[in-house]
Amino acid sequence: MSVVVAMTGASGNMGQAAVKEMMALPFVHLKLLLLNEKRERRLKKKWQKRYGDRVEVFFGNLKNLDDCRTLVCKTDYVINMAAVIPPLADKRPDLARDANVTGVKNLVTAIEELSVQPKFIHISTVALYGNRNYLHPWGRVGDPLLPSVYDEYGMSKLIGERIVLDSKINTWAVLRQTGMLYEKLLMSNISDGLMFHTPFNVPIEWVTDRDSGVLIKNLLKEDHEQGASDFWKNVYNIGGGAAYRTTGYETFDMGFAMIGGGTERFMRPNWHATRNFHCMWFADSDVLERRYAYQSRSMADFWSDIKKKNKYFALAKPIPSSWISALVFKRLLKDKNAPYRWVKEGNEGRIKAFFGSKKEWERIGEKWDGFSVWCKNEIAGHNYQEEIEPSYAERCKLSHGYDDSKPNAEIDLADLQSAARFRGGECEATAFEKGDLYATLDWKCAEGHSFQASPFTVLKAGHWCPHCIREGRWNFDLLAKKNPFYAQVWYDSHEQDENALYWFDEDHASRFEVTP
Repeated sequence: MSVVVAMTGASGNMGQAAVKEMMALPFVHLKLLLLNEKRERRLKKKWQKRYGDRVEVFFGNLKNLDDCRTLVCKTDYVINMAAVIPPLADKRPDLARDANVTGVKNLVTAIEELSVQPKFIHISTVALYGNRNYLHPWGRVGDPLLPSVYDEYGMSKLIGERIVLDSKINTWAVLRQTGMLYEKLLMSNISDGLMFHTPFNVPIEWVTDRDSGVLIKNLLKEDHEQGASDFWKNVYNIGGGAAYRTTGYETFDMGFAMIGGGTERFMRPNWHATRNFHCMWFADSDVLERRYAYQSRSMADFWSDIKKKNKYFALAKPIPSSWISALVFKRLLKDKNAPYRWVKEGNEGRIKAFFGSKKEWERIGEKWDGFSVWCKNEIAGHNYQEEIEPSYAERCKLSHGYDDSKPNAEIDLADLQSAARFRGGECEATAFEKGDLYATLDWKCAEGHSFQASPFTVLKAGHWCPHCIREGRWNFDLLAKKNPFYAQVWYDSHEQDENALYWFDEDHASRFEVTP
């Protein structure tokens, strides 16, 4: 029996990998919505030549509700992989809103209108969690969601995910994707200042595009053949596992080794941000792995494959590292998206968000012998080899404000009240049927906003007040003062006396003000 899978974002790296893997399932018929652009037209021809009428492609746009209705009609599954990501999201926030917010809303509306609804899989992102460092390198679903300041992508994806969780779709799942390794990763990241947003001491758990595609294939296969009722109506982290856990410093070092260099040969410490990024090691990436067995190989294997496929990289090895640094990397310091340029131009909002202050940036310096690298055990009181072990995750686990070891069926009103207090607010419900995590209840945040949400959205997914979280505005300095749930991780990279409100003005220039 054929299964019709509707899909957005098929032209992206994860999308193309998922198409390839799903086509290995003989029962799958794909229905793809693509933008009518040159690359997408080429992909349509390629897929239809290779897979024939098993792949149906039509051109449209997620911001058009009728296109979404056409896509989801008469389907069994809808997989939303569409997203506008950085650096395009930074340059064109309007496109990010169209795809990451409006597009999600339209897909949800189109599915809700159907009398027989398809199952909905929404691909979210690690960017929702915001900045992590060596103080709390491990994270899990349910942790605070604090998208980095000025990160249009993270904020728009947070709002889009909330739309899914608040929807009336009967059967859904949210998968938060981590940083992705793909064939053109190195070349894609030497055309913009975005690469300098990655701190050297940030914990990163990567996953490959191929493994992500295998996950989608295996998920569909199990659900089609056996049914997977316990999988649905939940949020998961997608990560590559132990073989893909590393840091920003090590990631650059492994990539640059292909061209005969390394992090310290090509870069300087003060080129990179020291905070306001995203990524972490997932304490729960094994949840999907145990069920769907999608993780394969290692980062070393990934870079080895890239080297074999791009033998011309080896031609750079005889070139002096100072030349490569100047020709490839130093030129990017002048890019509008480069932290070094922000400092030189006095962009106070960006400087504060990514470094804390100009004085903090000046303390970094250009010399590696004055910069402490976590993965080299140069940070006092920290042992990297110990902290990257999964057993360490329990020692630095963030609190969710209630006993989260309890089975879902045992969660009661006292747990909801405890979680709300830990967020500086209240659960205003006076009655609650134990274990009914998807009931809509009334809540109030520390700022006095009243809102509705399910216990699942708050306790299990990590969301809180939607009025405090707004596009183009970041006020976590202020919220953390009344919200211990936020404070426990926000103050890992911010001082408690910081009182900045960050926003974009009408020209999309970054602004901030210090509040009393």
